[in-house]
Amino acid sequence: MIDSHAHLNDPHYDQILSEVIIRAEQAGIEGIINVGYDIPSSYRAVELANEYEWMYAVIGIHPHYAEQVSEADIKELEQLAEQGKVVGIGETGLDYYYDNSPREQQKLVFCQHLELAKRLDLPVVVHSRDAAKDTLDILKEHAKNRCVLHCYSGSLETAEIYLDMGHYISFAGPITFKNANKIRRVAANIPLDRLFIETDCPYLAPVPKRGNPNEPAWVVYVAEKLAELHDITIDEIKTITMENTRRFFRIEMIEEMMVD
Repeated sequence: MIDSHAHLNDPHYDQILSEVIIRAEQAGIEGIINVGYDIPSSYRAVELANEYEWMYAVIGIHPHYAEQVSEADIKELEQLAEQGKVVGIGETGLDYYYDNSPREQQKLVFCQHLELAKRLDLPVVVHSRDAAKDTLDILKEHAKNRCVLHCYSGSLETAEIYLDMGHYISFAGPITFKNANKIRRVAANIPLDRLFIETDCPYLAPVPKRGNPNEPAWVVYVAEKLAELHDITIDEIKTITMENTRRFFRIEMIEEMMVD
């Protein structure tokens, strides 16, 4: 399995990282994509990617912090992206649930990330919460970007538009929650070749671990639920989502460069 969206760069893991990694290996995790949410966490994601052969980094600034983003920050991300194991830009997008930054600034910074990803020919990890229309409108304007809608919580109708645009959909712990029938119906209708699994750890721990800080080993519970929804085996969903994630982030190309 690959956990396609983790935050082992979060300070929560500073003292327990080795234990979390051991549990991930024991659970059969073969890859972790650590995703930045600000400049320091993006550097930490790169550090972890360089330290562990099977970890990779996505770098970017979460919409919560959009108000603080400067042109210098975007330039710094561009320079950091020169690191060999940076496989994507993000997480970026829009969050109108918390509205920690003005919406116009969120949209501006989202577009800056998309333009950066286009220049670098890297895929984009998109965060969208209570901002479905604006997220979709912006991605239509930046149609050449390759994106994954992480921890998807939107409608099936919107997901189908994203699929038609060539994007991918990722699901996390919420599909295991008791009252998540709507999102389970969406997940059941996403084509298998467009699915990712993720933890978004340390957030959104799945049932039966809900209420605890999440970790990559627990992505198996997301895989189990998706396998059930698609009426296939757990081994099949593990293989399919791993292949999808490796293809999207071009991990095989990175591995070949490392060997050379």
